[in-house]
Amino acid sequence: MKNLLKGKRALSPVVAAVILIAVAVAVSIAVGAWMGAMTFTYTKTEQLKITSMTFAGQSGNSSNTIQLAVKNTGTGKITVTSAEVNGFTKTISGTLIYNASATGTITVESVGWASGNRYRVVLLSSTGTRIAAYEDKA
Repeated sequence: MKNLLKGKRALSPVVAAVILIAVAVAVSIAVGAWMGAMTFTYTKTEQLKITSMTFAGQSGNSSNTIQLAVKNTGTGKITVTSAEVNGFTKTISGTLIYNASATGTITVESVGWASGNRYRVVLLSSTGTRIAAYEDKA
């Protein structure tokens, strides 16, 4: 029996250690990539971008409005619940629920804007998060 095993050689301890380290690194990279992909599907971010702001109605009229073109740039669904114009809460209408990558228009009512003044609009989500802000001159 001794003669049969005498011609075979085992791996050196250094080569075996290098192989074990390489396998451990490869497995940890695979697990890290899998966990990263899983994290992105479970964490939804709320982010809405206001792409333009249009002043409608007559200047100084209490029923005039601001129309906002918006796009959901986050990864989750957003429900817009309110808008602030220069710090004052205003009534909103239009499409208020946006899936990821969706676009639409939100109308801020009874602003009472005056030509030449600057207005800052901040949109808030159902979670109370400030999800978008935009400033422009009437």
